Amino acid sequence: MKQIIAVGGGGFSMDPENPLLDTYLLEQSSKTKPHICFIPTASGDSGSYMARFYNFFENYACQPSHLSLFHPPTRDLNSFLLEKDIIFVGGGNTRNMLALWREWGVDEILKKAWDQGVILAGVSAGSICWFQEGVTDSFGGELEPLQGLGFLPGSHCPHYDGEPKRRPAYKKLMAEGKIKPGLAVDDHAAAHYIDHHLYRVVSSKPNARAYRLYHNRGIEEEELDTLYLGIDE
Repeated sequence: MKQIIAVGGGGFSMDPENPLLDTYLLEQSSKTKPHICFIPTASGDSGSYMARFYNFFENYACQPSHLSLFHPPTRDLNSFLLEKDIIFVGGGNTRNMLALWREWGVDEILKKAWDQGVILAGVSAGSICWFQEGVTDSFGGELEPLQGLGFLPGSHCPHYDGEPKRRPAYKKLMAEGKIKPGLAVDDHAAAHYIDHHLYRVVSSKPNARAYRLYHNRGIEEEELDTLYLGIDE
């Protein structure tokens, strides 16, 4: 079974006091203490970002590690990544991240890991990357389309409710034929894919949602059923 969990925003990096999305990720592994590896390439291997990762996951039943391409732990990145149970990709500049991955062959290793059952996940840049296309601010200035790895079909827009320009930009790009129809995800929500199909949408806040966007006499936006992971008051 091949799994990808694309987080629109939130989790340990944005909302460390709300563990619901991160613990949901850990629960998808069959291991009692899964090996989870953080890839912070998009942030330029931010030290504070890595510290937030370890500060959070060291309190849970897992074995955290990270992959730095600026200070690689080994020449054998293939073995290093394929021995993990979960790989989580952080946010930042998606364009720079993908360029570095291709230079180091990380893109091909991630495809191999996914095919072998390693759970892939990520937030923002780390959610855009899995799709054919995504909406990014990586170029500077306006939001623009960007080619992703193409593991999942269509396009993706994270931070759909968290950044005011996201919703109108995604719809405009789609209406102009500059980006494929696809999936938008709010902050504090995540899209869980099994193989190439959307299995469910989950959220760590009651009002966080995901939406399917498509052409139908204009751009239609369909709100998807969402499983809130907390306790309804």
